[in-house]
Amino acid sequence: MLGAQLDALAVQIRTLERRLLAWHRENETSQRLATIPGVGIITSTALAASISDPKLFKSGREFAAFLGLVPRQNSSGGKERLGRISKKGDGYLRKLLVVGATSVIRRARTGVTPSAGWVQALLERRPSRVVTVAMANKTARIAWAVMARGEIYRSIAKV
Repeated sequence: MLGAQLDALAVQIRTLERRLLAWHRENETSQRLATIPGVGIITSTALAASISDPKLFKSGREFAAFLGLVPRQNSSGGKERLGRISKKGDGYLRKLLVVGATSVIRRARTGVTPSAGWVQALLERRPSRVVTVAMANKTARIAWAVMARGEIYRSIAKV
């Protein structure tokens, strides 16, 4: 009985994946978002479907804050204290971006990606989970720029 249920679920998953892929192929914004490292079909379709007008956000930082990928501020008396990420906003999009950032960081450790130098320098100073969230923040900002400007992602390798 459990085997039959698993088989039925597998069929439903394949059907949903095909529908998602078809929607991705029809949606220009989703295709542009998929050019960003760490953003696959699931993340790009989720971003394109969730953010109808990216120009509602003034900047990529505001978009990252909307997703809860910026540090929480506990400032008082002129002292600026930054804490953990705020986790405000859409948790599903935040999780997708963090998973994608984890993939980028794993590839960056081999040194074959354009952002490998930046990631490796951060990994020397910070724990890997902190670097992962920083990469997710950077990816969110890039995604906002891609959506707002209507362009594809172009890597700018730092020398």
